[in-house]
Amino acid sequence: MLESRLIHLLDAQAESEEFPEGSAIARRAGYRTIIAVPLMRQGYAIGTIAVRRVEARLFSDKEVELLSNFAAEAVIAVENARLFGELRQRTADLSESLEQQTAIFEVLKVISSSRGRLRPVFRAILENATRICGTKIGILFRFDDGAYTAVATLGVTPAYQEYLDRGAVRPGPGTGLGRLAAAKQTVHIIDTRAEPAYADREPLRVATADLGGARSLLNVPMLKEGELIGAIGIYRQEVRPFTDKQVELITNFSAQAVIAIENARLLNELSRRTEQLEMRSQEIAKLNQQLEQRVMDQVGEIERMSKLRRFLPPQVADLIVASGTEKQLESHRREITALFCDLRGFTGFSESSDPEDVMALLRDYHEAIGQIIIKYGGTLERFAGDGVMVIFNDPVPVENPALQAVLMALDMRSAIGALIDRWRKLGHDLGFGIGIAHGFATLGTIGFEGRFDYAAIGTVSNVASRLCDEAKPGQILISPRVLLAVDEAVTVEPVGEFALKGIRRPMMTYNVIGGEAEADNPAKPED
Repeated sequence: MLESRLIHLLDAQAESEEFPEGSAIARRAGYRTIIAVPLMRQGYAIGTIAVRRVEARLFSDKEVELLSNFAAEAVIAVENARLFGELRQRTADLSESLEQQTAIFEVLKVISSSRGRLRPVFRAILENATRICGTKIGILFRFDDGAYTAVATLGVTPAYQEYLDRGAVRPGPGTGLGRLAAAKQTVHIIDTRAEPAYADREPLRVATADLGGARSLLNVPMLKEGELIGAIGIYRQEVRPFTDKQVELITNFSAQAVIAIENARLLNELSRRTEQLEMRSQEIAKLNQQLEQRVMDQVGEIERMSKLRRFLPPQVADLIVASGTEKQLESHRREITALFCDLRGFTGFSESSDPEDVMALLRDYHEAIGQIIIKYGGTLERFAGDGVMVIFNDPVPVENPALQAVLMALDMRSAIGALIDRWRKLGHDLGFGIGIAHGFATLGTIGFEGRFDYAAIGTVSNVASRLCDEAKPGQILISPRVLLAVDEAVTVEPVGEFALKGIRRPMMTYNVIGGEAEADNPAKPED
């Protein structure tokens, strides 16, 4: 395994230069001749097949060849299992995404056809929200003068419905609705009966938990121009948290509810003006047409923003929304700095560990590097498992993209180093390597309708990936062009020339040891 080569010993018990006293294991187990063939995948040994004989007799060439073929077939089987697992997870994610998009579209259709009637809109929102999130109880509240009024309910118990019908409620500061009103942010409570407000017998919390039977709840604010006008609450009668995707879905429904309320307000205002001014029928028709177009424009903008933020890097989506055009998504050429990083030994770890441990480690890893990418204004081009690629200078220009990438790499190495120390205490032998290259690339969207990615295609991406492959644990390998841009800001050491796959001539490579700025005050992208 260590040397990634076939081992064939005539007598494992005999003395040798490598084992002066012979193999104690061989003597205890009672074997003499042994042959061990490594299972090789992408240049690394991921396992071995070993065969032993109790007598000292070498295996024939045909037997060696047969064992080598078995090793190759075993690697294929392992890889097939991994690919099948990835395909199954991707299919599940796409199905969930499609179901949520369909629910959003159904609500949008109700908004378009309701013409200011709020009851069918609120009903459609609660039905889709509870169905997708796997709950039975949903309530839509209006908020006014510090109090909530339930204007639509679904699946609530008769006792809780009677409590809500008594009139507006003013929640205590420790309740979910009270905290939502104070912070104007989503409130997610895992168990209502474990909350201090329940122990203190706060009326709304006690009614929600005891009369409504709610255990896990999610309250999402409805905001109009920063002001709270209502909230959507969905409840589970068992203790089971809501997922991030479910929170995102209810947030979208909240925005749609605000649009419906605003549409109703505009239509009521139109009606009052009609009565006051006795406008001519042609003017009324024109105003109705304008109003309907405004509703459709708002609906289209929500669909567009939801789609962009789901499938594109935040910088790209924000830039498109701010500019009002998708010109940035068109194919274009730009000089960028590409950074590629991944974990050393991750494949072996993932194949020998429980899936829960692998997912937990990836969650910590992605959270650590994700915060650093946001800190330095990088554009996350893609991530797959432990491999992550970040680009600088597109779509937001950066004064010195190479320096920005190197400073981010130093910060990453420090953050992941702390994680690696913790992982090693758990028995996981992992490392972290980074490759950085600078050059021109073609950027734009790739994919198909309903699923687009923002990609950088060119030699610079390949070089960054190849340098990452060559990097030893803890190394940050940079190309000569990157060194030219950061030479006075960081300390490097030459590593030597590498013959990189797809690159015509060997490339001189440098390892970044440290830098004066080292992420204390990262440069900011240009406006």
